Amino acid sequence: MKMTAEALKQKVGQFFFPAVFINDTEENIQETERLIREHNIGGLTFFHSRASAATNYESKKKVVFNDDSYQKIKDLIVRYQKAASTPLLISIDAEWGLAMRIEKTPQYPYAITLGALPENKADLVFEVGKQIGSDLKAAGIHYNLSPLADINNNPNNPVIGYRSFGENKEKVADFAVEYLNGMSEVGVLGCLKHFPGHGNTNIDSHLGLPVLNETLEELLENELYPFIKGIENNVDSIMIGHLAVPSLNDGKNTSATLSKPIIETLLREKLGYDGLVISDALNMHSVSKLYETKGELEWEAFNAGNDILCFAENVPEGIEAILKKASPERIEKSFNRILKAKQKVGILSGNKFTSGELNFEKASALNLEIAQNAITKIIDNSNSELAFEAQKNKQLAKLSLYKNVENTFFKTLNSTLKSPEFAFENLEVSDIKSIEKELENFDTIIISLFVPKAKPLNNFEVQDEVFTLLSNLLKTKKCILYVFGNPYVLPLIPNLRKASGLIQAYQDFDEFQKITGIQFLENSKCHGTLPVNIDIQ
Repeated sequence: MKMTAEALKQKVGQFFFPAVFINDTEENIQETERLIREHNIGGLTFFHSRASAATNYESKKKVVFNDDSYQKIKDLIVRYQKAASTPLLISIDAEWGLAMRIEKTPQYPYAITLGALPENKADLVFEVGKQIGSDLKAAGIHYNLSPLADINNNPNNPVIGYRSFGENKEKVADFAVEYLNGMSEVGVLGCLKHFPGHGNTNIDSHLGLPVLNETLEELLENELYPFIKGIENNVDSIMIGHLAVPSLNDGKNTSATLSKPIIETLLREKLGYDGLVISDALNMHSVSKLYETKGELEWEAFNAGNDILCFAENVPEGIEAILKKASPERIEKSFNRILKAKQKVGILSGNKFTSGELNFEKASALNLEIAQNAITKIIDNSNSELAFEAQKNKQLAKLSLYKNVENTFFKTLNSTLKSPEFAFENLEVSDIKSIEKELENFDTIIISLFVPKAKPLNNFEVQDEVFTLLSNLLKTKKCILYVFGNPYVLPLIPNLRKASGLIQAYQDFDEFQKITGIQFLENSKCHGTLPVNIDIQ
């Protein structure tokens, strides 16, 4: 039976997942409701606010925080679902939990922290996936655009880094599958990204087009390995990255998102994947500026093999372009994949308003257990004995960088290891020279470095003055350094090899600070291993 033009149009609408913003104006919200009603779109992808979307695509406005964001997203989801004749698949990118997008919600460790866990603790990664899935369901979200299957094999990568499980392909594959299985356990869809692998790039694809120069054989050996494992384990969806791989694309520097040879030939035919394929956000500058005609980008992305067009900015025009150029058979294939995903999460059988409670206690207990198994000892010269001996001789001091002395790490140490404390919070309120002068009176210093940012831009926002202070102290004192943050900061610290002790603690969560303090006092074993190779000076 031939399908009517209107029925076909309704199906094409399902491919579109425009971005929506939790903290948006009433006018914008009503515009989204119109889009839902008039075009039968398939789903929505939530972001915190227009200013926080990765490309800051409308302006460079400052992100304004809103303590009511969680309640707002719940209310908006109800509102948007009520406007939909076909239940919407609600998605969000929540790699380390809802906290990635929403204030006052549980936050879990970054993937690089999970990558420090021993292989025999992979169950903790499963639990992270499961708890993140439960948190998403509590808000009414069915689809997490996570985790990364990217292998972190380029330390200069500006955008992957801490979001990857590390540089060991087997561990990345195993942990990605555990995370997916955890979400699946509670009925939330997952997504492996960024196919065919965004790890070995040094350009941020939100802003430009990275190019991978590997051959297919090299990619099969490394980058593609976690995706193949995901396919073997029935991953719900795969996100295509905005990166060019000329060897897979007749020598052309076309984004994988727009490449039929990469999606249809490699992913579908060669790797045998018949699941849902979603584009990376189509507002990203590596693709968004390619076509002047509205709807052309959406058509090219669909034609290349994407089923879901994420962050599509030209919905009516995109629908028209696909209707004009796509075969009914191709439309049917993509529609059926989206239908299957909606069936899996139960929204087609009347359960479109998922609900539940956020469990902060459970999240904290899990973070504590991860801390116990992830903290990594890099240099150990009997740190505890050194500190207690110095305390006895009144030669011990503590220095906190980027947090005040009231931090949980110092409080934990102070139960049995009291000593004078100093803090550098920022250049506006702290005088580095006077701190350095004060520290001349001590020969052993416990230093906690709370790395200000997870991304490497501007040296993780660690000022040159702080690196100079660290360098001088490491040269002249017995320093025991605890790093709460991205381990890629370590090579930037001069004279780090001179440290008497070096412990990588990854997160600044209270749970990590507490466990790190206990480990120090008890001189207990650290079970974690660095998930990436790091060359310290």
